[in-house]
Amino acid sequence: MKKDELIAKLKTIIAPYIQDEEAFKDLSEDTDFVKDLKINSANLVDIILDIEDEFDIRLENEDMEQMLDVKSAMAIVNSKLEA
Repeated sequence: MKKDELIAKLKTIIAPYIQDEEAFKDLSEDTDFVKDLKINSANLVDIILDIEDEFDIRLENEDMEQMLDVKSAMAIVNSKLEA
């Protein structure tokens, strides 16, 4: 999936959970879900479940532990889609 498409889809998934509007407007690959967007750990789990549903993939615990920023989320989603 193209980078821009993936970021747009992730942005839609993440939007309901963000606490920092400014950081969300400037969302990029380097955006950290917790530090930048102020998303708590419970909401991070919701985001992961939403990602699984949106992309019809299954994320393992190791994937979830690594999915802390947009760049890692993109890499994990792409690797699952290619598998």
